[in-house]
Amino acid sequence: MVAAGYIKTYRSNAVLTASPGQLVLMLYDGALKAMAIAREALEQPDEGDPRRIEIINHQLQKAQNIIAELQSGLNFNAGGDLSKTLFSLYDYHNRRLMEANLRKQVAPVIEVEGLVRELRNAWAEMLMKQEGAPSSGEGMRVVA
Repeated sequence: MVAAGYIKTYRSNAVLTASPGQLVLMLYDGALKAMAIAREALEQPDEGDPRRIEIINHQLQKAQNIIAELQSGLNFNAGGDLSKTLFSLYDYHNRRLMEANLRKQVAPVIEVEGLVRELRNAWAEMLMKQEGAPSSGEGMRVVA
């Protein structure tokens, strides 16, 4: 139990001290993690386990909430056409995840995971360029 408290404190401090760009990256990572858990549950054989359905539902809703948060944070004045494009893309992500949840299908989750991973990696690359490469040679690891 004590270790769990330390982990919670660490995560809280990481969020509080992160730059706005790093917060967006954390949101992408959170959505990807939730989709991965849902995908794994969807890929398990259906043996009537109600816990499996609960996990799928919870994790897909979690991913949808994160994507909605990313969508609500768009700045249309500063972002112009890019913000409009991202708004539409996030809307598409949420519709596909809702479809996956309703029909308990894995294909839409895999599709959205790939799309979000591309956005996450592009965002991470932009942050590295914006913040400059660290002198130690250790940059932000971009997930493939």
